[in-house]
Amino acid sequence: MVVDPLSLASRIASSGLDVQETRMRILSENLANSQSTGDTPGADAYRRKTISFAWELDRSIGASTAKVSRIDYDQGDFNVEYDPGNPAADEKGMVKLPNVNVLIELADMREANRTYEANLQTVKQTRELVSMTIDLLRAQ
Repeated sequence: MVVDPLSLASRIASSGLDVQETRMRILSENLANSQSTGDTPGADAYRRKTISFAWELDRSIGASTAKVSRIDYDQGDFNVEYDPGNPAADEKGMVKLPNVNVLIELADMREANRTYEANLQTVKQTRELVSMTIDLLRAQ
């Protein structure tokens, strides 16, 4: 099977777009819930989500593409704060806060955004090359 190199580049970059879009969605959920505590006394707070990627052979194109391999929950400890007036406070007045570090999430979001943009630029340049090739073939 012969696959056009430009089509191949576009498919690989498109897989990168897909995984980075999922990554940005997960990071957005973490940021949106960075202050979400439980609803009842002593209840667990929001638990940070993590995402893992893998390269998977796509037999239809004969190349590896990026895939989301797993979305999990960070099993790190919750932050705890004394806030006896909070509905989620336990009998000692302690409230479990999410294990989300906003600075880390923002840094990851910036990296995901840049990676998304790089993949998008690859797709755009590939389309331009295909268009230029078609124009050259028409001119003959």
